Amino acid sequence: QVQLVQSGGGLVQTGGSLRLSCVASGRTFSSAAMAWFRLAPEKEREFVAGIGGAGWSDLPKYADSVKGRFTISRDIAEKTLYLQMINLQPGDTAVYHCAASDGPIAQATASSYAYWGQGTQVTVSS
Repeated sequence: QVQLVQSGGGLVQTGGSLRLSCVASGRTFSSAAMAWFRLAPEKEREFVAGIGGAGWSDLPKYADSVKGRFTISRDIAEKTLYLQMINLQPGDTAVYHCAASDGPIAQATASSYAYWGQGTQVTVSS
């Protein structure tokens, strides 16, 4: 059974930092693209960042709203995906989900990902 288990998140003040983690189990995702999405109240699900499978040369992709503030990375050996977030703003408040694809290319569309984490709340106070 494939599982993506998330940790991290919480409440932080504007300008603060958080790191989200997502541990994969049940299969090897080293060659698969993984990504972070977020869902805020009364908004549509939004792509945040994506990273290609191991050996894929494309650079990570980021939404314009988080470029320069968020960094996606993965530890293949630990089967863990990370999202380091700095200079957080109230507009970043949302439930964040990690996702894994069956293919190596990081896409910005949610339908490209077959496996999803349970979600974790990030709240940025002003």
